[in-house]
Amino acid sequence: MVETWPKGVFPARLIEKLHVEGAIIASRPFDTDQVQPASLDLRLGRTAFRVRSSFLPGPSHSVAERIEALKLHEIDLSKGAVLERGCVYLVPLEESLALPPEVSASANPKSSTGRLDVFTRVIGDRARGFDQLPAGYNGPLYLEISPRTFPVLVRTGSRLSQMRFRCGDSRLSVAEHQALHASDTLVIGGDMPVGEGGALSIDLKGQGRDGLIGFRSKRHTAVVDVDKKAALEVRDFWDPLYAHGQSELILDPDEFYILVSLEAVHVPPTHAAEMVPFDPLVGEFRVHYAGFFDPGFGHSAAGGTGSRAVLEVRSREVPFLLGHGQTIGRLIYESLAEQPDRLYGTDLGSNYQAQTLKLSKHFKAFES
Repeated sequence: MVETWPKGVFPARLIEKLHVEGAIIASRPFDTDQVQPASLDLRLGRTAFRVRSSFLPGPSHSVAERIEALKLHEIDLSKGAVLERGCVYLVPLEESLALPPEVSASANPKSSTGRLDVFTRVIGDRARGFDQLPAGYNGPLYLEISPRTFPVLVRTGSRLSQMRFRCGDSRLSVAEHQALHASDTLVIGGDMPVGEGGALSIDLKGQGRDGLIGFRSKRHTAVVDVDKKAALEVRDFWDPLYAHGQSELILDPDEFYILVSLEAVHVPPTHAAEMVPFDPLVGEFRVHYAGFFDPGFGHSAAGGTGSRAVLEVRSREVPFLLGHGQTIGRLIYESLAEQPDRLYGTDLGSNYQAQTLKLSKHFKAFES
């Protein structure tokens, strides 16, 4: 009998079922917290290849063939190794796929990866695009890694990216977004109507008496160990930014900023969400590398009331003025294939539930 998979984004139980049935192959057992409410963390393998450039293999080549042609040297990750900023690395992952004909997958950096300005993309054999694995994909997975701001220490088993699985197209229509917002309040605060997703704008008035609006990264810092939590002093890596009553910020070219949304975000237990650019034609800055929001993010019953979206922001070639309340992204919601058995923020070591302005888990709490 042929397995029939339900339409929608797969929650944890269906991801685990994919693994049991051989559609997700792992070189060793999953870590206890590797399966998230609607995504799977992906683990680095034993070897990193520094390559001359990023690439897509195209329909005629495997990733291994392209690596062989472009590699500069190999790095053993079994005992840990530093990946330098400005370089491009390809790492075979510990997970590979043999997806059913109707199941596809997509990938995104984990939140902690994006907040370190580490650019990552998953590539599959004969891929025509990054971070997208077509229905029925059968083959290995590789992670492209390019640290932009901080050198990072990684090792075999480090988890920088995550994968979401789905059957069919379960993205909500405009009418479905509006109905879900009416029943579950997807975006709290702000004045933009919910249409093709919930619009998010930027908070540049700040928090607390001192008006903290965000952080700008420092250059030429020490190494960040991606597997150590609360180990680093904030001011060794970041300059805090304050409003000073101006409610605007000029983004300097090639600088990296951590800012926060004006609105609070709610992802009901029956849905998952992904952040996309508000307008792809506005190319002056890039917002949010890590776009997945799991079911239960910002959900009251999961301890997340008032969770705002932390924004990783990079300017492009020219200085760009951001104003308070400027719209910078949209949250697109998708239906889950079934009711989840776990939610973001409940017993999974979730680092960013009920967050306001927060750096990645690697840094100690900031005291201004």
